[in-house]
Amino acid sequence: MKQSIFTLAICATSALGFSPKADAYSIDCAILLCLAGGFPTSAECSAAKVEVIRRITPFPIEPPLQLWNCPMRASGGPVLPGIGPDGLTPDVRRFRDGIELYHVSYRSYRTSDGMEITDATQRGSYTAEGDFVWRPRDLSDAPAWVHEAVSYRSSGQTLTLRGVALRTLDYQGNAQVEWVSY
Repeated sequence: MKQSIFTLAICATSALGFSPKADAYSIDCAILLCLAGGFPTSAECSAAKVEVIRRITPFPIEPPLQLWNCPMRASGGPVLPGIGPDGLTPDVRRFRDGIELYHVSYRSYRTSDGMEITDATQRGSYTAEGDFVWRPRDLSDAPAWVHEAVSYRSSGQTLTLRGVALRTLDYQGNAQVEWVSY
């Protein structure tokens, strides 16, 4: 009897599109939830943070959070208040928009003519429509948190920096900064 109930439960969940595996979740849903919590220590949040870092290094080739992979709306359910045209609630939008990414490719060195600087730094962020875009940005014009993360001081020093500075905000508005050099 117990075996037939178990078999029926598995068939029902499979027919409804649910997976009986506990670990069957979208990594982007995990990234969103862990991001909101400041990436607390857990197996799921560690995997989510590793995936974010994988997406943005060695060169940022993918957006760190891909909400289109995380089904957040139940089909046929009531429309939730506050849902914007992008399909997100204000809280989810705040977490998405709280992600700032700087791809730093900077080199300064002395020549016979003085200091030579090569700066191909870019800032990555989400638009109001949810698209992830890159814009050129001089490292010297980057915010203080980027300078602190990469140990940058514009003092005429010989310096080579190459990596990604990532800042995220948790549900309390606390910032976490990660520098990954490569």
